[in-house]
Amino acid sequence: MSKLAGKVAVVTGASKGIGAAIAKALAAEGASVVVNYATSKAGADTVVAAITSAGGKAVAVGGDVSKSADAQGIVSAAIETYGRLDILVNNSGIYEFAPLEEITEAHYRKQFDTNVLGVLLTTQAAAKHLGEGASVVNVSSVASSITPPATAVYSGTKGALDAITGVLARELGPRKIRVNSINPGVVVTEGTHTAGVIGSDMETHAISQTPLGRSGQPDDIASIAVFLASDDARWLTGEQLIASGGMR
Repeated sequence: MSKLAGKVAVVTGASKGIGAAIAKALAAEGASVVVNYATSKAGADTVVAAITSAGGKAVAVGGDVSKSADAQGIVSAAIETYGRLDILVNNSGIYEFAPLEEITEAHYRKQFDTNVLGVLLTTQAAAKHLGEGASVVNVSSVASSITPPATAVYSGTKGALDAITGVLARELGPRKIRVNSINPGVVVTEGTHTAGVIGSDMETHAISQTPLGRSGQPDDIASIAVFLASDDARWLTGEQLIASGGMR
């Protein structure tokens, strides 16, 4: 039997990259999936089409997780469409790198609003509907521990997310809801291509520090999300799974 048969999942920021791969992987294991997007409805529709053509269930739902009403709306769509919620994957995130002298209030607020506040608002909305055995998976980053130059704000958001993961694991644990994070290294996505990471000296250096000798792929992260969402990870909560090919 599929690991997630009968489950309902919300994946934020799922119109492309890691989020899209996670949404498809959850659906392949039997979950009905809400594919959230902030701006790219076309991308989300493409993910939904891929899931449904493979026999799965999915619906695209727009919403900016950094806004309380939108976060509530994303979760409400899952309840209205599928009648329940079992899995929340907080994947929405942005990254803009800048050295100390170039950091601005806008640079700071943009990333913290999405990467930190968005997780809190969406989990707050979801927690009202999550029951025993539910799973929250936060997509963090290895940047929170290796702290590369010019990432003070981005690494700060992910360090905060790691702390939030631990706190929420304690808060929701008595309700038998698990909260864990995946902390990827460099992953080849549309976003890392657009940001100029892939093919750059940054990627070359990262690969040189990675025992497995390559950048990650979205499917490398998606399979871990399936594990954390499933009963296979029933004894894990408050954990940070570093998915970086061994880079530390």
